[in-house]
Amino acid sequence: MSGSLTYDLTLAGLSVGGAAALTGIGLVVTHRATGVLNFAHGAIAMVCAYLLRQFTVVWGWPLALGAAVTLLLMAPAIGMVLERFVFRPLSVLGGDPAQTLVASLGVFVLLVGGAALVWGTGARADAPTLVSADPWGQLAVAVALAVGVGGVTRWTRLGTELRAVVDDRSLAVLGGIDADRVAAAGWAFGSFTAGLTGVLLAPYVRLDPYGMPLLVMEVMAVAVAARMRSLPVAVVVALGLGVAQSQLTRLHPAGWAEPLLQAVGANLFVVALLVAALVLPGIGDRDVLPRTATARVVTPPGAWIVAVVLFLLPLGLAGSDLHTSVQVPALGVVLLSLVVVTGRGGQISLGQAAYAGLGALFTALLAAGRFPGLPRLPELAALAVAVVLVAPLGVLTGWPAIGRHGLALALATFAVGVGVSRFVFAQPYATSGLSLDRPAGFDGDRAYYVLELGLLAAALLATGALRRGRTGRALAAMRDHASGASAAGVRVPSLKLTAFVAGAALAALGGGMLGMGLRAFDATAYDPVRGLLWFAAVVVLGADSALGALAAAALLVGLDAGARGGVAAALIGVLAVFVGRFPGGPYEALRTATSRLRPRRGATPTPLGARVRRRLRPVETGPTGRPPATGRPPATARPDGTEPEPAAAPSGAGDRPGPDGPTRTARGPQAATPGRDTTSRRPSAPHTPAVPTPGSLFARRIRVAYDGFTALDGVDLEVRPGWVTAVVGPNGAGKSTLFHCLAGTLRPSHGRVLFGERDITRLAAHARTRLGIARTFQQLAVFPSLTVAENVQVGAERGRIADPSAAERALRLFGLDGPVRALPAEGLPTGTLRRVELARALAGSPHVLLLDEPAAGLDTAEVTALARVLRALAADGTALLVVEHDLDLVADLADVVHVMTAGRVVTSGPARHVLERGCG
Repeated sequence: MSGSLTYDLTLAGLSVGGAAALTGIGLVVTHRATGVLNFAHGAIAMVCAYLLRQFTVVWGWPLALGAAVTLLLMAPAIGMVLERFVFRPLSVLGGDPAQTLVASLGVFVLLVGGAALVWGTGARADAPTLVSADPWGQLAVAVALAVGVGGVTRWTRLGTELRAVVDDRSLAVLGGIDADRVAAAGWAFGSFTAGLTGVLLAPYVRLDPYGMPLLVMEVMAVAVAARMRSLPVAVVVALGLGVAQSQLTRLHPAGWAEPLLQAVGANLFVVALLVAALVLPGIGDRDVLPRTATARVVTPPGAWIVAVVLFLLPLGLAGSDLHTSVQVPALGVVLLSLVVVTGRGGQISLGQAAYAGLGALFTALLAAGRFPGLPRLPELAALAVAVVLVAPLGVLTGWPAIGRHGLALALATFAVGVGVSRFVFAQPYATSGLSLDRPAGFDGDRAYYVLELGLLAAALLATGALRRGRTGRALAAMRDHASGASAAGVRVPSLKLTAFVAGAALAALGGGMLGMGLRAFDATAYDPVRGLLWFAAVVVLGADSALGALAAAALLVGLDAGARGGVAAALIGVLAVFVGRFPGGPYEALRTATSRLRPRRGATPTPLGARVRRRLRPVETGPTGRPPATGRPPATARPDGTEPEPAAAPSGAGDRPGPDGPTRTARGPQAATPGRDTTSRRPSAPHTPAVPTPGSLFARRIRVAYDGFTALDGVDLEVRPGWVTAVVGPNGAGKSTLFHCLAGTLRPSHGRVLFGERDITRLAAHARTRLGIARTFQQLAVFPSLTVAENVQVGAERGRIADPSAAERALRLFGLDGPVRALPAEGLPTGTLRRVELARALAGSPHVLLLDEPAAGLDTAEVTALARVLRALAADGTALLVVEHDLDLVADLADVVHVMTAGRVVTSGPARHVLERGCG
């Protein structure tokens, strides 16, 4: 009997595992063909299942004909349409994974909304059965597909082209490969497998626009466990999870473990998704959100007045209209949580619906006296305590955010949201028999709406506080360039946790308000699919805009109440697809179209008037001698059009305190005079002292090895105060690796990094910045959404010394104290941005300045000005390390040069001697 039960359960598990294997195969193939993690896979499966039902059940087609049209025509057509009109433009633009993520979510939301609009939101139980419940048929299909795809990928020309397109699309095109054809084939096959999955699953699960897409997305764990590459691993993991899930139904422990084990047994794929997303190495770690999704949106004049009036209008309504309006402020608070996490913090969060649901659930439990260890509380007090209890749970998604980005973070936050939904909201022991009343005195809709407006105002103030001042600048810096923010002294890991905790608190507040407005805890109101819809709505309507969140809330509630179900989701899906389709996003496209249609003001001067105006107002020139294209101040000129003065040390800077107390600089201003022979200022061969010089940065026997390759092999280096130390060598010599070890972005496997006599080998980059070790980047690390002055202010606030005037001194030093200070950094010339980055680094009053190819992208005049600045800084006692390919700049600037080859320092000495020897 036991053997028969085991066999039957194994067969059932193989059936489930076969369907999951089909999903894994489709996701892996799509990712390998296009580089896209297709979040819309489940929605395509659902649409195909509905199409087969429409053809056979509604229209009466033969099953074979309906299946052939659905799987061989409609499903591939869906994939090819998506590739042509949604994802191909993104690939041409560079294939930014963040933009493809938003576009993929947009397709998901669009298909879900469209299905709800066409077929309704009710569950269907009459889906046709294409393959019997016998698991061998599904298993044979999955294995055959895996073998076939593996053979095509490994041994055919199409497979070779497929791998080439994924590795480097532009290079593949130059090699004669039709990348569009390859990507279209990948999308067609991926959609075919999605349709096959949906058709096979539909007779055995609930067929509705929300349930089936989520079910298919849960088995995404199969593809993630296979690292989006290995088809055999995907099939084996799918079959193993299916069999294990079936076998767990045999266990019936007594006591508290029974409901938990039953939940795990019914949701083993969710557990696997949690483990795969949170424990396994992340996939697609590159990048966060598209710049268009997080860029600062200028609020139109009077917009807040209009918003206040619109939110007060429901007070004049009555009946069902007022009852519907009660949901808008509550949902607005939930969406404000995404403004904090996504808009300001730049972190992808697909699990905010979970925190909103926990807020409603905890409020209901506390008000009913059912929360363990706490007494029954009045509704308002219960809401406040629920917010306090849920906020720390934001660490569930905040902790993965420390080491994950982009698609990996999206998967982790989605997995947390699905896990909370399945293991908390769907369990009767947690939610059965719950009701939720409104606070005393606010029972009526109008009175409760007034209370909601007060709570919404408080949430807006809290959101505004996180978007302004020191914290707001730090969050924006982290969003724009996390590595640059860390180099400026921002504690990026703790700031990410802060953003997620604050977002969880706001989501819990909004969720509790929503539950009290509905007078019940409704788990479907906090479904993970709704979380995806909320995320997409906030992104397309302005992720960094509180007004955008309020507009999204009104749009979602209004369309759901005033139109057929699915209209809101379909509209948001279309807008989300546009975010990927148009680089500037729908907002920017609308503004551009409006500006083109707007009549131009002002008269056009006659030719004589134009000549007179040119004589009275000389044309400003940029660094290349041409007028600037943007109308902004020239990159290397002051507002009055003059060349900046050679950089000099700020007054009193010669008495700057060192790490061991106040010290006097060893070099005077005369040492930095341009044109002097710098080779006679230092000994012919510097020797590494046994004890590091106070204020110096010292690398001792640094070794870095990975994947069997030794990048650094016992490197010694000292960066002394008042000296310019340069590191040169061919590509691959280990210069960048050494630089990262000194800056704190890479930890050596052996050796130590000392600052003075302190061992800082294990200190993070932001901690070294606060000690007085600043750095710049080879690729510019500025914060585009902040102004020039705000960029510099970040360095002043997070640096070694909290000096209110440090930012102003740095701006003056680099000629940034004119009108350019108020301009956003985005779009400024390279020379200006280099000065912004240097000013930000110096605003923290560092002892040591590490420069990674500072002359990259600069013209001759800008390099000359940079050299003057660096000489003055060295004369002021700053220790400078320069990693540079421009040997002329090194010869003119450096006191000592270290030549690296194959991970070793092979030559050290005065610049002229070393470079002449190298040239000879």
